[in-house]
Amino acid sequence: MINHRAEAVEPIGNTFCFFTKHLQGLGFDDIASFAAEVGMNGIEAPIRPKGHIEPEAVEDELPKLIEALKKQGLELTIMTSGITEVNAEQRTEAVLSTAAKLGVKRFRMSYFKYDLKQPIWPQLEALKPKIKDLVQLCTELGIQPLFQNHSGKDYVAAPVWDMYSIMREYPAEQFSFAYDIYHSTVEGGSSWPLEASLVADHVGAVYFKDFKWNGRKAEGCPLGEGQVNPDFAKSLTQRGYKGPISLHLEYLKGDIKDPAFLKECRDAHVREFAVLKQWLSA
Repeated sequence: MINHRAEAVEPIGNTFCFFTKHLQGLGFDDIASFAAEVGMNGIEAPIRPKGHIEPEAVEDELPKLIEALKKQGLELTIMTSGITEVNAEQRTEAVLSTAAKLGVKRFRMSYFKYDLKQPIWPQLEALKPKIKDLVQLCTELGIQPLFQNHSGKDYVAAPVWDMYSIMREYPAEQFSFAYDIYHSTVEGGSSWPLEASLVADHVGAVYFKDFKWNGRKAEGCPLGEGQVNPDFAKSLTQRGYKGPISLHLEYLKGDIKDPAFLKECRDAHVREFAVLKQWLSA
């Protein structure tokens, strides 16, 4: 690991974190050191099947991750989960109660998909009881569920209005979006300002990442080199958004045990964080 620490700058008073999926294989202390080196306030970590911590091990392992972060003055800003509802299979209560007791304030839910062979609206209506039960549990525990908008032909919230039609029934502190401008741009093209405006009162976190079109396929790329419009960052500043901002660099592929790849990751985070701060400060 490189020993110096990048300066953490907060252009509009936000908490900055990054999604650590591509760092799987590193120990908790190394992940925390990496986050500190690139100037983040915390991390967004996959605590889900095949993540840093399996749901079955949350009670034993999550305190270790939290402690590693605290030693660096950092937090688990967003816990990415495999949770979609309250049930035993997902260990919903155990995972969320453990996280809440450790001071985790919010988690990202897993996704829902439509069956395109069936009518859409009844499927959306069928999600309401599941979401109601989950929101009720989360309110009791003091942890906020976030739902990420994905792009794709069968993802719930690809057009954002569908999930927002349910979400607007709850106060924002009880249920909000982890609003992903990458996926919003893939789905909406130049209409992303409409979608961002529609859900603006229910945004609990914002995801920044970028993509280029390869034929009909969207492929991740460094922030500032693709289709995502910097004006989105400007719109956050203009409306005074103060919530968490998570940087996603999922285009990075390689063996995290390889020092050369680890250096590539660090350099990419420093570079893209600088782009993000410039966008937010413009």
